[in-house]
Amino acid sequence: MTRTTDQIAALRRAAGDEGATSDFDLAPEFRPAPRTLRPAGVLIAFEETPTGLRLFLTKRASGLKHHPGQIAFPGGKVDPGDSDAVAAALREAEEEISLPRDNVEIIGTLPSHETVTGFSVTPVLGLVQGRFSPVAEAGEVEEIFTVPYPHVADRSRYLVEGRIFRGRPRQFYAVPYGPYYIWGATARMLHVLAERLAP
Repeated sequence: MTRTTDQIAALRRAAGDEGATSDFDLAPEFRPAPRTLRPAGVLIAFEETPTGLRLFLTKRASGLKHHPGQIAFPGGKVDPGDSDAVAAALREAEEEISLPRDNVEIIGTLPSHETVTGFSVTPVLGLVQGRFSPVAEAGEVEEIFTVPYPHVADRSRYLVEGRIFRGRPRQFYAVPYGPYYIWGATARMLHVLAERLAP
């Protein structure tokens, strides 16, 4: 088997939505009272390359009201026209990075993730079929880049870091890559994937 074939097989084994994660996993003292979460979906899309799989990520535009400049998966809330979170993730990826939804093979989903902002996010694992030219959605996405599979699959690359939030120290996961600081919900969901990819 080739490296890429092995990586795809590992992703298929990792899929499964048992359990749940949260932005409050490392900071339970910040957990709010029980609340109604809004459904959302993000696409964890890998593309085949001659050197193995690479993951698509975006840098959010600096002028956005929520999470400006942060690294994120393509995705967003479930709209009335979406059948489910998977459909929302595919629609948002088409809007944000111009990835045609018909060009994505859905591998499965990962455990839902609760965000500070009140969403229950379904991470959707996908494999890009064929080549496409990413185009950033004006005003929403500042940059589109890719990260090699070995980086996100290696649990030793994940850090627990902290910063002051609402006047108190708060811890979170991070998995920096070059100039990109991948942290928060994005890193937490990738950490779940890395744990499942571990041999």
